Amino acid sequence: MKHLDVIVVGGGHAGAEAAHASARMGAQTGLVTMRRADLGVMSCNPAIGGLGKGHLVREIDALDGVMSRAADRAGIQFRLLNRRKGPAVQGPRAQADRKLYREAMTELTAAQPNLAVIEAEVTDLRLEAGRVAGVILADGSEITAKAVILTAGTFLNGVMHIGDQRAAGGRVGDAPSVRLAQRLRDLEPRIGRLKTGTPPRLDGRTIDWSILEMQPGDEDPVMFSFLNRRPFVRQIACGITHTNESTHEVIRANLQRSAMYGGHIEGVGPRYCPSIEDKVVRFADKSAHQVFLEPEGLDDHTVYPNGISTSLPFEVQEAYVRSIRGLEQVKILQAGYAIEYDFVDPRALSNRLELRDLPGLFLAGQINGTTGYEEAAAQGLVAGFNAASNSLGRAPVTFSRTESYIGVMIDDLVTRGVSEPYRMFTSRAEFRLALRADNADQRLTPLGLAAGCVGEERRGAFEEKMARLGAGRALLESLVLTPKQANERGLRVNQDGTKRSAFELLAFPEIDFAAVSAAFPELAEMPEDVSEQLSREALYANYIERQKLDVEAMRRDEHWEIPEGFDYEALPGLSKELRGKFGRAQPRTLAQAGRVDGATPAALALILAHLRQRKRAGQA
Repeated sequence: MKHLDVIVVGGGHAGAEAAHASARMGAQTGLVTMRRADLGVMSCNPAIGGLGKGHLVREIDALDGVMSRAADRAGIQFRLLNRRKGPAVQGPRAQADRKLYREAMTELTAAQPNLAVIEAEVTDLRLEAGRVAGVILADGSEITAKAVILTAGTFLNGVMHIGDQRAAGGRVGDAPSVRLAQRLRDLEPRIGRLKTGTPPRLDGRTIDWSILEMQPGDEDPVMFSFLNRRPFVRQIACGITHTNESTHEVIRANLQRSAMYGGHIEGVGPRYCPSIEDKVVRFADKSAHQVFLEPEGLDDHTVYPNGISTSLPFEVQEAYVRSIRGLEQVKILQAGYAIEYDFVDPRALSNRLELRDLPGLFLAGQINGTTGYEEAAAQGLVAGFNAASNSLGRAPVTFSRTESYIGVMIDDLVTRGVSEPYRMFTSRAEFRLALRADNADQRLTPLGLAAGCVGEERRGAFEEKMARLGAGRALLESLVLTPKQANERGLRVNQDGTKRSAFELLAFPEIDFAAVSAAFPELAEMPEDVSEQLSREALYANYIERQKLDVEAMRRDEHWEIPEGFDYEALPGLSKELRGKFGRAQPRTLAQAGRVDGATPAALALILAHLRQRKRAGQA
């Protein structure tokens, strides 16, 4: 019988990131997948990043993860979204070549020490003394481990729908995981159904590109990894077209033939990535919806029409797609479909992503009710770190919502649960001015270094960067002007008698680094990457200073840990409803308790008083 420290089940985005994270921690890790060639498969759209999602990828990179590096190597069009807005809400995004991304992930996995890929199907979990102790494979063989990470994606009882046709599967061409799904239902009763969807894939050779608007990438592309500076492969443009009234007419006439509106699907779909049927119904006043035509690779003629996912019958898909400008003669290579699958209520998890009632079993990705590659990979990172820590007897690696989008997501999931597939947005973060994509390494690489999950290449690059930023900021803060001197040098500030350093002057929106540099010749030689980063930090410095009080208040509440099994029934001042909600959510800190639906200041005061009483009695 083979023994490992950690077993990861599933080779998708969550599984790959979990396996790499565990191996980087020093745990002997096995990644069990049906096919080695499917590592890093992009099952849906061929893109990484976006608003909120790009922040997650940058944070994964700051912790030496692999999604960022694979995306950079496969990126065929890079765009920084919200470029005209402030840095806090800008999100890097890349159109990716599916084949190149899969190849990059395969190469990175092969090069990772402590990580072995095992081609097999996991059909059961091995239990010992009330905890998970390994997996059982389809051939009856067993692999023991101190921790198992389940990253099943859409494969648990996966069912695909095209109109009234149903087929079992986790994605086109791949069978679902039925036996493992049933085993999990036996062990964890808090399981529900969700759904997602995908558009038809088009033959790019049959699209009339000559009449379409084309969208190129950025001239100065922003990479995902802090270690990279420029794209690795040739860059391309995407096409833009729109649905129209004819398109909507076809869809309205066939609504009852869609799997969703025909009553064939019980799972709830993502509100922020609706099917074209949903768009036509929910936004009946709109006469057109934008469609991005995204090439799936440099040597692949398949095109992904982003914006028209569907579960309508094939002949209806063909009719509405051909009503769209530029697609009148298009050939559909693969029909769009909806897929529903099992997920576990994430409130059953700790903030380490371990099932509270089944120690040793960690969950990551769509199995926790999320949608998107980036959300999955970020969860895989957290699960990988903590499964390895569990196995090696180290302290857990946890993330606060005050310091990362990863922390925001994990806290949202385990505290609030999901009623639809969870997607990351910048608006979910209370402290997004501080949690920018550009400073992810400054926020999280020190945490990674302390946890022992950051390699020497990144350590060296990070320490060099911080030294350069430190020297640059010291220089900016040493250069000081009175208001009169500032105005004489072309820097318009209030004549309030307050002296300001060059760093403080950069906080004025109308003053950029070029203006400050013209006023101070000493700044002429400052490297561009240093001046850009310090300009962003200066812009937000005053706001972040004001936010520090709110951050400290939240951190104080996070320091009040609530013991496992805390008896809310022993607090007679709590309503029956809140006792039930707290009991189900099992918040681990007072801050988490405050985010449970319906929590009141009075209820938190009762819990805090009880915690203080326990502390005084030496029970905390």
